[in-house]
Amino acid sequence: MNPHAQSVPDDASTRVTPTLDSWLRAAARGDEAAFSKIYQATSSRVFGLALKILRDRAAAEDVTCEVFTQLWRKSADFDPVKGSSVSWILTMARTRAIDRLRSAGRLASREGAIDAAWEVQAPGADPEQQNLGEERAKFVRKALAALPAEQREAITVSFFGGLSHSETAEALGAPLGTVKTRIRAGLSALRRELAGSEGTLA
Repeated sequence: MNPHAQSVPDDASTRVTPTLDSWLRAAARGDEAAFSKIYQATSSRVFGLALKILRDRAAAEDVTCEVFTQLWRKSADFDPVKGSSVSWILTMARTRAIDRLRSAGRLASREGAIDAAWEVQAPGADPEQQNLGEERAKFVRKALAALPAEQREAITVSFFGGLSHSETAEALGAPLGTVKTRIRAGLSALRRELAGSEGTLA
């Protein structure tokens, strides 16, 4: 499947979000035409997010295929009460892309980058310091998992995907100011949590 074969501009996919809801309901009933419209409206954003996370075009194309295969099977799972259809589809893409990183054994290096960003592990540490850094990394992941879903999603897409704030906002279909607020609030909560862990790790 070529992710760019029948794609439309991102702003168009944003405008059709209410229509996407109805297309998803139709796809859940086995409507292939509705599913084709979903693909046309969202494939470029799915591929773009996967590419930014994976940094590999072929892998991003594979993930895009996997997302739409999953979407065809699970269209009935979409619940508009829990969020927009675009966000639901992009979350699926993010999950698939991160799963691909794990399977390729590359996620550890990205986690190392986020640890370094929060100064939880010093480079070139001796074995004792390295062990301490690993314990702190566990605190980071635990603290990240405890964040509100919207903050965790914004931070994960931004740090793991290497996206700028504006790119994260585009990927999540949220206003830039909202995404900045979520990231700022999430990082503040993480820093507070990590500051409280220093005594435990000392």
